[in-house]
Amino acid sequence: MQTLISVVMPVFILIGFGYLAAWRGYFSATNVDGLMRFATNFAIPMLLFRAISNLDLAAEYNLAMMGSFYSAATICFLAGMMGAKFLFGRDWEDATAIGFVCLFSNSLLLGLPIMERAYGADSLTGNYTIISIHAPFCYGLGIATMEIMRARHTSKIRIVPKVLKAMFSNALILGIGLGFVVNIGGVPLPEPAIHAVNLLASSALPAALFGMGGVLYRYRPEGDTRTILFCCALSLGLHPALTYAFGTFSNISTENMRSVVVTSSMAPGINGYLFASMYGRGLRVAASTVLIGTAASVLTVWIWLGVLP
Repeated sequence: MQTLISVVMPVFILIGFGYLAAWRGYFSATNVDGLMRFATNFAIPMLLFRAISNLDLAAEYNLAMMGSFYSAATICFLAGMMGAKFLFGRDWEDATAIGFVCLFSNSLLLGLPIMERAYGADSLTGNYTIISIHAPFCYGLGIATMEIMRARHTSKIRIVPKVLKAMFSNALILGIGLGFVVNIGGVPLPEPAIHAVNLLASSALPAALFGMGGVLYRYRPEGDTRTILFCCALSLGLHPALTYAFGTFSNISTENMRSVVVTSSMAPGINGYLFASMYGRGLRVAASTVLIGTAASVLTVWIWLGVLP
């Protein structure tokens, strides 16, 4: 119970403030959009740039840790996609969008603050390592699958350019990429630039969490109840359970186990809705799963934190 109060609740209280502000009209939809645009296009990419540029790549890229997380994520993507197609009768494009919702856990806006509160700022290295390829991996898999499904009756020659264009116009991926350039190239940053990066990065999570509350107010659940609950079960239950099993089998360290399980236990992120919006597919399921999954994760994250050493 102490973990729930001291670790999980502060994060969701901040989201709740954003929700309340939007609900009561103190923070308009335009304000929410502007805040989220600032957070996702500037502050969070800068946070990722800072983390990746300072990461000890040789020491932290643990294949067993990464394999545990991404193997489980891929299984959830396929399970969500096949379930949407064969259990709920969706077409392949809708099924791909629904699978993406099950794939993309909220590793940034929820995973980082909860991990920091639970285990301290020094525990985030494993999370940043996972996040460094999270958006490229998930968007690459989702976009490639969607484009293949869309092109299954037409020419497939344009799939690769579309995938690359969609991926490298994403601000998160650009921030990660620049971080790798600075890290691998040993590019020195001037002291004023470092302070500016730190200032912008420090605003990322509080701004994004507050803005996320406003976004969730907009997407109220309606219809598709069974499909939404199915997605929540995969994201909040199957993904962390598989990750924990794979991590145990691979004998990863306690620190790495904490990073992969906490990250995989997060609710589906806003990116699930953004992906659905890109293609106009599965929008209601995506939005409602983000909202309901985020609310339900208050309990499920607490349970997983109790399971971890």
